[in-house]
Amino acid sequence: MDPGTHFAFGTHNQHGFVAAFNSSLPVHLAHWYLVREQFEPVPEQPGLYRLTEPERDGPRRTRQAVHDLRRHGYTVHADVALDPAASAGPPRPARPNGLMERRRRIAQAAAGRSPQRGPAPTTSPPSARPIPPQPTYAPTVHLTAAAAGRSR
Repeated sequence: MDPGTHFAFGTHNQHGFVAAFNSSLPVHLAHWYLVREQFEPVPEQPGLYRLTEPERDGPRRTRQAVHDLRRHGYTVHADVALDPAASAGPPRPARPNGLMERRRRIAQAAAGRSPQRGPAPTTSPPSARPIPPQPTYAPTVHLTAAAAGRSR
């Protein structure tokens, strides 16, 4: 393995998808990363790790491990079939989901003026309410005496 490479990924006839690490990398750190990426140590070969459950989408999970370790700043060598930078995944069929049309409508709505907000008023509102005129007569108030106790 190249001295500048931290991890190497490939395929093995007996163990399937495997990973190994450079001796310059601390063993506990390499073990921690590989276990988090769903690799387990191979008992009879120290320093070699195999992917757990390789039949469960093994190539994709191995490519994801390579991608994750590179994102953490490690130098990773991988076989061409397992290298996400060298091998593109299978092309996905383009399905129209209306997302672009929806985004276009939202952008148009955001650029326009809301119909809920009318135009600004052109005249200023009156500063005070008009005062009603004073009556010419004196109002008469009739009070009745309340009965003792509370009424129901």
